[in-house]
Amino acid sequence: MKARELFPLPPEHPLAESLDPEAPLHAWLDQLGAALERLVPKFPEDPPPGLHMAGRVRIEDGVQLPPYGTILGPAWIFPGCELRPGVYLRGNVFAGPGCVLGNSCEYKNALLLGHVETPHYNYVGDSILGEGAHLGAGVILSNLRLDRGEVTLRLPAGRIPTGRRKVGAFLGAGAEVGCNAVLQPGTVLAAGAKVGPNLPFGGYLAPGATARWAPGSVEVREAPAD
Repeated sequence: MKARELFPLPPEHPLAESLDPEAPLHAWLDQLGAALERLVPKFPEDPPPGLHMAGRVRIEDGVQLPPYGTILGPAWIFPGCELRPGVYLRGNVFAGPGCVLGNSCEYKNALLLGHVETPHYNYVGDSILGEGAHLGAGVILSNLRLDRGEVTLRLPAGRIPTGRRKVGAFLGAGAEVGCNAVLQPGTVLAAGAKVGPNLPFGGYLAPGATARWAPGSVEVREAPAD
């Protein structure tokens, strides 16, 4: 699966020239940091008291900043974003317009394309979240296997090696993850896919499909045909 299939960037997007649309999904995780280092200058203003900033951090006008938290660059936060108390950005973070980076949430090497909501107690590491994706409270995007081995993507076309030990999740536009769910390393949710609450889920979920608990197993329901 090419990156453009899940994350179509318009030509005017600020990262359009830095992220290769023909590359595999996981390649954008390697390209993001270099792009931000090139595009983000050092933050020119003093942050609010209690909010620690270091490195290259760019905060656009119209961002709601919290009274306390930590932002380590490179990071680029766009207008309309809301950063809530205790937020922790660990570098290589891009948050497009209208995103919610929630209270006590942690982000590292993460691309939030726009109007993404991660409002409560979430971990978002080595992950890409498409337009309007939403994480319920307590959702974790796990990025490291128990054996610390290479993460592979299990896609409809087969298994794709990433060459990386740390890969989180890739959520297409409008994907939803219910409260306290855990997405295993390398999970791919296509546009509009939904994972129910309290569910450990890994692999690939088709567009509009829903994964939820069933007696003794995980039940996947495909989206109804048009």
